[in-house]
Amino acid sequence: MRQLSKLQSMLFLVGGMLMVVGAGMYVFAMRGVASWIFLAGALLFAAMQISQRYEGNDFVIRRLRRITIMADVLFVLAGVLMVECAYGFVRPWFYAHVHNGSMAYLTYIYNKWVVVLLIAAILEVYTTHRISHELDKEAKKR
Repeated sequence: MRQLSKLQSMLFLVGGMLMVVGAGMYVFAMRGVASWIFLAGALLFAAMQISQRYEGNDFVIRRLRRITIMADVLFVLAGVLMVECAYGFVRPWFYAHVHNGSMAYLTYIYNKWVVVLLIAAILEVYTTHRISHELDKEAKKR
C-alpha cells in the first residue's frame, strides 16, 4: 500500500474526528450544524482513503480495497441522508409527488443515515483489519 503523506494523514484523521463529532452532536443537539460537520468529515475521510492506492497484484487485497471504497461511498451517503433529516430538502417533493408521501418519506429517507453509517462502519473495521493481515502475510513472503 502506498503510504499517505503527513498532510494526507492529518486530513484523514481530521476527517475521521469530524465524523465522530458530527454524529455525536447530531444525536445530542444542534442537528443542522452537526450534519454538515459529519458530511465534511466523511468527504475528507473518503477522499484521503481513496487516494491511498495498492500497487500490488494480490487479489484479496484488491477485493478488500473495493469494499473499502464502497464503505467510503456509504459514509458520504450517510452524511447526505443526515443533512436531509436535519433540513428536509426533499420532504416537500415527497409530499407533492409520491402517493402517501409522508409514509414514503419516513420509510425511505427519515433517519436511514443510522443504518447506512452502521453498515459503512462494519465494512471499514472489517477491511482495515483484513488488509493489515494480508499486507503482513505478503511482506513475510518476500
